[in-house]
Amino acid sequence: MNASVAIQVLPKAENDEELIRIVDEVIDYIKSTGLNYYVGPCETSIEGDYDELMDIIKECQKVAVRAGAESVSAYVKITYRPEGEVLSIEKKVTKHHQ
Repeated sequence: MNASVAIQVLPKAENDEELIRIVDEVIDYIKSTGLNYYVGPCETSIEGDYDELMDIIKECQKVAVRAGAESVSAYVKITYRPEGEVLSIEKKVTKHHQ
């Protein structure tokens, strides 16, 4: 695993319920990738291969639009280490959720 990303998807939606429904579809897509992920209250972290993660970020936008968003914004944080491993989600957060 040479990369991790955190993505916050912000679809344009009519109300909070619709926003949550669209974001849930994006999270379902992330789950379907089979990669390790962690859903937080403001963003979802995913870890894996850099190129695969970049494709997933791009697809998240398309999933939101297909789910009914008129437009979508996203905030993305990327950690990339071309040689070696990045810190895992487990190492970053497990001690805070025991």
